[in-house]
Amino acid sequence: MERISWHQYFMAQSHLLALRSTCTRLMVGATIVRDKRIIAGGYNGSISGGKHCIDDGCYLIDNHCVRTVHAEINALLQCAKFGVPTEGAEIYVTHFPCLNCSKALIQAGIKKVYYAQDYKNHEFAIEMFHQAGVTVEQVELEEMILDTKNKEKLLFTAELLRQLEAKGADKEMIEKFRDEANKLYTSSS
Repeated sequence: MERISWHQYFMAQSHLLALRSTCTRLMVGATIVRDKRIIAGGYNGSISGGKHCIDDGCYLIDNHCVRTVHAEINALLQCAKFGVPTEGAEIYVTHFPCLNCSKALIQAGIKKVYYAQDYKNHEFAIEMFHQAGVTVEQVELEEMILDTKNKEKLLFTAELLRQLEAKGADKEMIEKFRDEANKLYTSSS
């Protein structure tokens, strides 16, 4: 068996963190790494003890949700809270950082930014990273490492089974397919 690469390992961690997000507009996760060791992680969500977007909706100002603290900032704040230096570290983020997060990453001494998906990549953020000597690279998560489309696959399979049934396919065969789909999509083993 071949081990996954460091990039895929850390990017998968960021995608797992994103699953904790409480913002309904975009789920983002960030993992800060130094010397191939995770030193902090963050996801976009409300302040500790505050109301969450998933409960009370997003608080929008100029079409931006201001209720949430971005994943990158939460990861940096975790380092600050526990006295962990970020100088020379790398960050893996599920989406390209916004302008404010880009500035914070630069000021915190992050030297490499790896992101999985483009998201409103701002030209000035790219320029600032270049000026500060920060390497920015897209590292997409390989689907087989962490299935981020499980729900979509389950819905698609359910629709196929429904259509087979509507067309009069053998009920025993459909039940066999349904059982197999349930094992594939919901099994914890």
